[in-house]
Amino acid sequence: MKYNQTENAVVLLQDGTIFHGKAVGDLNYALGEICFNTGMTGYQEVFTDPSYFGQIMVTTNAHIGNYGTNNQDMESSKVQISGLVCKNFSLNPSRADSDLSLSEFISQNKLHTISDVDTRALVRHIRKHGAMNAVIGKLSLGIDFLKEKLSAHPSMNGLELASQVSTKEIYEVAVDDPQYHVGILDLGIKQNIIRELKKRNCRLTVFPFDTKLETIKDYKFDGFFVSNGPGDPSPLKNANEIAQYFLEIDMPYFGICLGHQVLAQSLGIKTFKMHNGHRGINHPVQNLLTGKDEVTSQNHGFAVDRESAENHPDIELSHVHLNDHTLAGIRHKTKPAFSVQYHPEASPGPNDAMYLFDDFIKLMQNA
Repeated sequence: MKYNQTENAVVLLQDGTIFHGKAVGDLNYALGEICFNTGMTGYQEVFTDPSYFGQIMVTTNAHIGNYGTNNQDMESSKVQISGLVCKNFSLNPSRADSDLSLSEFISQNKLHTISDVDTRALVRHIRKHGAMNAVIGKLSLGIDFLKEKLSAHPSMNGLELASQVSTKEIYEVAVDDPQYHVGILDLGIKQNIIRELKKRNCRLTVFPFDTKLETIKDYKFDGFFVSNGPGDPSPLKNANEIAQYFLEIDMPYFGICLGHQVLAQSLGIKTFKMHNGHRGINHPVQNLLTGKDEVTSQNHGFAVDRESAENHPDIELSHVHLNDHTLAGIRHKTKPAFSVQYHPEASPGPNDAMYLFDDFIKLMQNA
C-alpha cells in the first residue's frame, strides 16, 4: 500500500471543528461517532472488536503500527471501526511474528485512515464537548461535501447496531470434554470470550441477536450468556425478553458490556448515553464484594444508571469505576445472575477480572 504523506485530509466534527492531517492509503471518506482509546497496545483487537462498529477511532498513543498485525489477534472476522485517526504512523513493524504491517492490514481491510493529526488536541476537545458524529475524508472532496454527508448521519443515541455484527445463523462451538452447555446471545461477541468459555469446558450454542425466545426454549442449557456489542441498548427489546425468561427460571446468567445493560433493562433499571465513554485498558474498578481493586479493559459509550440500580430491591452493586464512580457491575440478590460493564476477557488488556468466568462456572455447578 502506498503511504500517501502528501494528500491533505481532515477530521470534521459535528460541531464544525476541523482538524487537519494526511491521508493514509486509499482514504476517501468515512462517517461515525468519534471516540478515543487510551491503550498503549492492542490496536488490532480494538479495530476488530464488534463493539466499536459505527465509530471512528482516535488512538491516543503517539505511534500506531509499531508491531504490525497478526491473524491470531483478530476479535472478529473483519475490521469493525468506521475509520482511524492517529498521530504518527509506523510503516515497518518490529514484531517477529507479525503477519502484516499495519499499512498492509489497512489496505487489505479497506480501513479509511488519517494520520499526522494533533490527536492530543482532538481528544481534549472530545473530553470537553462529548462524543459526537464526525467524518474523515480527503480535503479534495470539499468541506461542503463532507458537511452534507455528516449532517445526514444518524446519532448513536437510540441506534440499534447489534443487527450489523451478530451472527446470521445459529451455530455450535464444540470442546473435547464438555462439562457445561452455555447458550450465547450474540450482540457482537468478541472471539476471546468464546476462547475463555471453551477453556472452561463449555460447549456453546450461539444465537443471532433477534432469535425468538420460543426457539431458544427448545434448547437445554446449564447457563446463558449475553455478549458485548455496539449501539444503544434501548432498542433491544427481544434481548430483554430473553434475559427476563432466564431470570424467571433461575438459569445462571452472565452478561458483559451490552449484555450487562440488557440485564439491567430487563429488570427495569435505566441506562444512559455517557459524555464520552470509557475506552482503554487501564481503567480502575473496585470489587465492592471483596474490596479489591482491578485494572480493567473497557469499551462502552452507554452505561447503567447507578441510582436506578441502587434503588432496585433485588440488585446489589458489585463493581464501581474508580475514576468517575459509574456503575461497573451488578448481581441479583436472589437469582444466579450477574453482569459487568467492562471486559474480563482482556483482549486487549490486563487479566485482573478473568475470575468472573470462573464465577459463572460456579453458578452452573451450584444450579
